[in-house]
Amino acid sequence: MPDFNRVLNVGAYGDGTVNVVIEIPEGSILKVEWDRKRAAFMIDRVEPQIFAKPTNYGFIPQTLDEDGDELDVLVPCAQPIPTGVWLQTKIVGVLNFEDDGEMDYKIVAVPADDRDSGDSINSLDDLGERWKQKIEHHFAHYKDLKKPGSTKVLGWGDASEAKKIIAESIERWNENRTKELNEALKLKSEQQDKLRGANDITTHPLGGNSENSQAAETSQLDPEE
Repeated sequence: MPDFNRVLNVGAYGDGTVNVVIEIPEGSILKVEWDRKRAAFMIDRVEPQIFAKPTNYGFIPQTLDEDGDELDVLVPCAQPIPTGVWLQTKIVGVLNFEDDGEMDYKIVAVPADDRDSGDSINSLDDLGERWKQKIEHHFAHYKDLKKPGSTKVLGWGDASEAKKIIAESIERWNENRTKELNEALKLKSEQQDKLRGANDITTHPLGGNSENSQAAETSQLDPEE
């Protein structure tokens, strides 16, 4: 399985399209999550049957939301989309959502080439009020049996607001990536320093420096001493 954060980028979000990797198909009760460190999918938990996902659920590669995970995406489609499939999508809005006191935005995006609908969905209004009500109900209550009151739906935003959130998540990803690279370089440098120190000890076992070692070698070779 590829590391989606390496083989995919965000997409042309400024022009209204983003790449999305699907984690959870519509109708599933398996809370599948992308494990960024291991570059693999994992099942975080099994949800109650009454809280099966009301729409396809995934993430945008090379982004980080305020909760530390890749930016989530809801992908309405006429059929469930399997886990591990990626697609190009068209941004139509965002669900402003709070989970355990942290903002956990849900970008809403539809397949960019949807010939079944005739590419008729271009805004949240095109999805209909009932669709939005079902999404609001799901995210307001899906943790009620475990942690009631821990989630809050804070309303909706249009495509422009969604693009701003995506831009912020890209910036957060880049900052985190730079930090990780600097830490990796620092660790590599420290390991090289330790290795050099170990090689010095191996090369000069009788002294703390090369002059002591040379003196020791001379005394061993001089028969008069």
